[in-house]
Amino acid sequence: MTREQAIQELRETLARVTPESADPLYRQAAMIRDASDAVLQRFGPVFAAENVHKLTAEDFRAFLIFSNNRHWEGLQRLGPAMTEDMGKLRAAVRLLADDNQPIRARLDRIRPSGRDPMVRKLNRAVITAILLVLHPGRYGVWNNVSEAGMVKLGLWPETPRGASFGERYELMNAVLLDVARELGVDLWTLDMLWWRVVQEDARVGAEGPSQAEEQVPGPVAFGLEKHLHDFLVDNWDQTTLGREWMLLEEDGETVGSHYQTGEVGEIDLLAKHRSQNRWLVIELKRNQTSDETVGQLLRYMGWVRRRKAEGASVEGLIICRQVDARLQFALDGQANIRCMTYQVSFSLGDAPRLE
Repeated sequence: MTREQAIQELRETLARVTPESADPLYRQAAMIRDASDAVLQRFGPVFAAENVHKLTAEDFRAFLIFSNNRHWEGLQRLGPAMTEDMGKLRAAVRLLADDNQPIRARLDRIRPSGRDPMVRKLNRAVITAILLVLHPGRYGVWNNVSEAGMVKLGLWPETPRGASFGERYELMNAVLLDVARELGVDLWTLDMLWWRVVQEDARVGAEGPSQAEEQVPGPVAFGLEKHLHDFLVDNWDQTTLGREWMLLEEDGETVGSHYQTGEVGEIDLLAKHRSQNRWLVIELKRNQTSDETVGQLLRYMGWVRRRKAEGASVEGLIICRQVDARLQFALDGQANIRCMTYQVSFSLGDAPRLE
């Protein structure tokens, strides 16, 4: 895709983002776009240089919640870790607010190459979201979604090998500024567009089975299964998988959850072995057929092998409620794909009485 084609696709996407759209994703995109003023007015003063000394853990965690920031999901999971040392967190936010220093220098102090970050778990997604709120006309957001959208449209900039976090953000942000200028939109709206672009990939295989060839779970079971992904992410280190594998991280951001490829769809979970040169692609079988599940997994494994693994082995894992004959036959002979089942239990008990 040429740059002109990429800009045209973004223009066409933007034109479809209206509250009256028949497509719920476009309606949601319009809500994100239209929340800009309220979010900037609420949190701009919270992170402003003159107010950083008053920043509390509660203020910071409030920003991370989707219902408050109206734009970014999943940030709140690392809130407790980021607010462990409020002195260091205030120092980091003060740096972000200080636009008298080059952005590269500020970011490289917060996340220096080869050394511990200034604030534990303060990742690129949160750092650049704060930058956008502080300086909405100068800095865009760098997270897994914006990167995937730029990659998909061929707009991701080449970066020198070994470039620091600050250097890479400078290059990426320069592209964001140029694209926003060409489209005539602000950086908040552009960030919404990346989300909308990658959602087309996320729809791949998400519409459920195309033929009624398998029995899908009943409403109660499916209601529980849709929370399986969040449970695994939130409790990863306590699972058997977490002992051997770690969800993929980039610049302090856990990107291995809902990993946006920008080319072949959204990977449920992407992990790397803790001590060996191995990758693991995890597909959660919910309302798909066995054929759809295996097909998606093979597609994602091929993408990881070509785009990420650099010669490392790539393995696949299907996690499902139960294994039927169709899935067993589909996996027969696939030595690098395995399957695990999970169980959901729920019980009620009498509360203790006052003695």
